[in-house]
Parts: sequence; structure tokens; C-alpha cells
Amino acid sequence: MNTPPSQDRQVVQSRFSVKRMAPFAVIILVAILGFVFLKDYLSFEQLAKNQEALQAWRDGNFILASLVFMAVYVVVVAFSLPGAAIISLTGGFLFGLFPGAVYNITAATIGATVIFLAARMGFGEALSAKMDGSQGAVKKIKDGLKADEVSYLLIMRLVPAVPFFIANLIPALVGVNLKRFVWTTFVGIIPGGVVYTWVGAGLADVFAKGETPNLGIIFEWQILGPLLGLAALAVLPVIIKKIKGK
Repeated sequence: MNTPPSQDRQVVQSRFSVKRMAPFAVIILVAILGFVFLKDYLSFEQLAKNQEALQAWRDGNFILASLVFMAVYVVVVAFSLPGAAIISLTGGFLFGLFPGAVYNITAATIGATVIFLAARMGFGEALSAKMDGSQGAVKKIKDGLKADEVSYLLIMRLVPAVPFFIANLIPALVGVNLKRFVWTTFVGIIPGGVVYTWVGAGLADVFAKGETPNLGIIFEWQILGPLLGLAALAVLPVIIKKIKGK
């Protein structure tokens, strides 16, 4: 038996409430405040200025420094604060390529999951239910995304042009499974995470020369080419499926 449209609207409205929107609203508010007040603190200049103090603290409290670093990274990503790239460099500078890359990738995944859950709780479930109840193009778009969910999630992570916040938000809006979101995020950000950690691991020489690191290195062809190659591999199952369908 089909559910009356009025009942569908009631279900959607019950899922969309101020209380459920609160976590996502807090993230947006903190992100705005962070952009206004913290952009000068989470910067390369501050890292260079405090490099010796950070190294001394790490040497005397390695485990605590590791935990605090990851906690800060999670907060920066979860609240979309400015300076995520600088935090990635800091991970490489303080902890080397390994375990720095593991710290960076793990913390970024946790922070991304926080945004995903907040968005899904706030309006993702309501929007997903509305899309399920709709017909025509909207329903076809969501069904297409769901059919090739893993490929699309990996593509969003592998292509640097997709902003990290958007790559966290879109899956929440279309009802992506939490476990699938987490593992595709972790795997998909490994290449970029390793690149930035590697750059950070060489900051000692950069500081000694009084230079600044090339944060646009991920867009240089020797890095971007392999990333696009991985993205092509991720989209290959979608192409094969379309060909077989025809």
C-alpha cells in the first residue's frame, strides 16, 4: 500500500528540526569564527616561529604530542577551520613521513566523519527521504549515485579540485552508508596526505633557507598526473557498467 503524500511530508518534517540541525549549525558558526580569528595563527609563519618549541615538546612528550596533534587536526577538519594544509605539514615536520602520514590521514578521516554525521543528522536524512519519495530526474540521480557509490566517493577524494568540505557534505545529502564513507575517505585521501606529509618532513631545510614550502605541489603534473590516473581507475567500473547496460 502506498503511503499518502501528507504522511511523507510529516516524516520529512519530523526528521528536519532545529534540534537535529544544532550540530551542523555549530560547525558552521565555529568555521566562520575560526576564519575571522584564527587564520593568522594557523599559518606557516607561526609554524616557523615556534618550530624549536614544538620539536622540544615532541621530544619530551612523544605520545602526548602525538595525541594532542591528532586531536587538533580533528578539530580543524571537523569545524572547517583555516590551516588544514599547515597542520598536515606540521604532522610531517614533527613526526616524519611515518608515522606523520598515518596521523594526518587518520585525523582527517575522523574530522570528515564528524562533518558527515552532523550534516546527515541535520538535513541529510530528510533530504534523502525526500529524494526517495520523488520521481523523475531527482530519483534517477540519487539511484545512479547509489549504484556506483564507491567509485564516486573515491573520485571526490582523489581529485584535488573537489573541496574537502564539499566532499564530506554531498555524501551526507544523498544517504551514503557511514562505513562506506569512512573507508573511502581514508583510502581516497592517502595520496594527497602522503604528499603533504612528505613536504612537511622536509621543512627543516626550508626553515634553514628562510623559504616557504610549495603548497601547490599537489597541482604540479608529476603529482596531479598519478592522482588523475587513480581517479580514472575509480571511474572505470562506472564506464564498464554503462557500456554493458547499453
